[in-house]
Amino acid sequence: MRWLPVLLALLVVACATRLGRDGRSESTVDLKYLAKTEVDRIADTDRAEVVGSLMLIADKLYKRNPKEWKKAGLSSREAALERLRQRRQRSLPELGGLREGQAAALAFSDSYTGDRVAALMFGLLTMVDAAFEYKEEFYILDGLNEMKLFNCARNMEVAVWKLGHDRDPAGELYLLSNAIDGNGRNLSFEREFGRAMGLLDLMAQVVADRNGRGFSRLSQAVVTTIFLPVGLVK
Repeated sequence: MRWLPVLLALLVVACATRLGRDGRSESTVDLKYLAKTEVDRIADTDRAEVVGSLMLIADKLYKRNPKEWKKAGLSSREAALERLRQRRQRSLPELGGLREGQAAALAFSDSYTGDRVAALMFGLLTMVDAAFEYKEEFYILDGLNEMKLFNCARNMEVAVWKLGHDRDPAGELYLLSNAIDGNGRNLSFEREFGRAMGLLDLMAQVVADRNGRGFSRLSQAVVTTIFLPVGLVK
């Protein structure tokens, strides 16, 4: 009987009420929510929002650097974005099987001649996939690791720094992002990266609390220009 209050609470969360065609209210139960906690639902939303932010950044980078998607022999920016969306099903041949930090670092390598936007964003997106244990939905028995989420957030900071500082031998930025022109400073890239970082840091704190582990963003501040491991963290 001790589980009765929990089951009743889950039933309330899983129930949805709507008006039928005859004007009467109808209640339905989505059974999948019986296997979800509040943290699971937060994780679902957090992951979707982070991926959405990164896809928006990818789109903006391709708009500022149209020559990049053409390097891959693609017909359009939309086709380049679709390749990133399909990252779970296939890797990018020009990356030679690399993922996460190793893929992202290629975007700032002198020797790399492929699509730099794809390298960076494929790397960041696969970091997020690893941080969320390659799942799109989370349930009671699913576990997350706060350090994977934390490292993933720090890697967003590394990406922002590299976009603004790393240059080729001719002194040109490898990829154009934020701009300063007659209309002022366009910091939309930094804002979107900041949103993704905030979501990842929030999720790291939530997971640490659920796991009963202390976790301080300030006490674990990391200053680095090297992408931190995510998938390899235990």
